[in-house]
Amino acid sequence: MFRLIAGRAGGLVARRATVALTSSSSARMASHGHETAETVDMSRPMYWDRLETPLPDKPYKDELTAADKRLKQKEKGPWSELTNEEKIALYRLMFCQTYPEMKQPRSEWKTIIGGIFIFMGFTGLVVWWQSVYVYPPRPKTFDDEWQAKQLQRMLDMRMNPIEGLSSKWDYEKGQWK
Repeated sequence: MFRLIAGRAGGLVARRATVALTSSSSARMASHGHETAETVDMSRPMYWDRLETPLPDKPYKDELTAADKRLKQKEKGPWSELTNEEKIALYRLMFCQTYPEMKQPRSEWKTIIGGIFIFMGFTGLVVWWQSVYVYPPRPKTFDDEWQAKQLQRMLDMRMNPIEGLSSKWDYEKGQWK
């Protein structure tokens, strides 16, 4: 009885020690010198060029150059003083693509169709290989000659003469009814 209680107490102490070690070593595990993948903070707004969302949550360019900052200052004035190139540059600061550029067909379908053909070709090779090397030879009962003899045998034996195959055979004329 004493061993049972001591074993339970020892297990409880061991579990607590393990929990204490894992909680204190979790901060140290991150600083082992291993490179980790950079995580993306999904709580911050992100830029997307999508037809469904015409106004993304943030502008395309976050970090502006000196020329971009001058153009932004000029934007605050009357737009009639801006040239078409400056208006386009301002647009490109906010958005990466225009609607016609987003609607332009892409050539992704070629990759998809190519992948489908490669997969189907590989599958065909596997089926051919299995038919040659894996499956047994075709039984002789599948031959047309064998099936014709079997049919004639069934008619000669008058199998199922009421509702079956023999009921559809005319024995006087020797042909199907």
